[in-house]
Amino acid sequence: MIELKHIQFSYSKGKKLFDDLDLSIQPGSIYGLLGRNGAGKSTLLKQVCGMLYPDSGECTVFGIESKQRVPQMLQDIYIVPEEFQMPDIKLNRYTKLNSVFYPKFSQELMDSYIKEFELPENEKLSKLSYGQKKKFLIAFGLATNARVIIFDEPTNGLDIPSKSQFRKIIASSLDENRIFIISTHQVRDLENLIDTIVILEQGKIIFNRSVAAISEKLAFEQNLNGYSTEEILYSEEITGKKSGILKNQSGMETRIDLELLFNGVMKNSESINASFNQ
Repeated sequence: MIELKHIQFSYSKGKKLFDDLDLSIQPGSIYGLLGRNGAGKSTLLKQVCGMLYPDSGECTVFGIESKQRVPQMLQDIYIVPEEFQMPDIKLNRYTKLNSVFYPKFSQELMDSYIKEFELPENEKLSKLSYGQKKKFLIAFGLATNARVIIFDEPTNGLDIPSKSQFRKIIASSLDENRIFIISTHQVRDLENLIDTIVILEQGKIIFNRSVAAISEKLAFEQNLNGYSTEEILYSEEITGKKSGILKNQSGMETRIDLELLFNGVMKNSESINASFNQ
């Protein structure tokens, strides 16, 4: 479990990014962390990893305070960053040098992911395309068997088949003891993968709901003709059609449109959150 309690944090005096931020992240789930640029997503993830320390409050990862940066915690966290530089060495050399920091690392899993992603084992990492490098880091991260894996824009640079492979591998790698956090703007790539949606805006968590709760309480329509304004929680016009979010009156679970949800929460979080209490 990851717990952030009463987190206060600022980059400069007098300008707080987080002001009494609370968040609980449970094992066995894939969390989607959404927000506009500058909302605080990267800063939140750095608090979890112990790369930034709160001014006050506490962040713990499976009971260990993250700012202590003890090996017991660090060997159980892996980050797949959006931006990175790779050394001029072959894939197996990188694996041999870095796997020692992760006691639960599985070479068998690594080999299977390399095969799945069709990565050239005898090529140097520096010579690979951006997408191939990203797939290698995803493979290595999952093979560490770390309990917390953070993906920052994991589908950037991946082609359509690779995105499908990524979703399949992530879904099969999750177990009841692991936490996957995916920070992304590419919501359509991941809307069938994520279990819980957390949306940040200006350092505040304005939405935190499970996919099951969202599909029970909200309905997403691509054509709002025939619906009254009282039924509509959010609407937007695209190519002459009005799409939007409604209260789910059917009693049946609905398919979630993450892009619509994000836009709706950003514009009308109060009404959308209120619908979960009815």
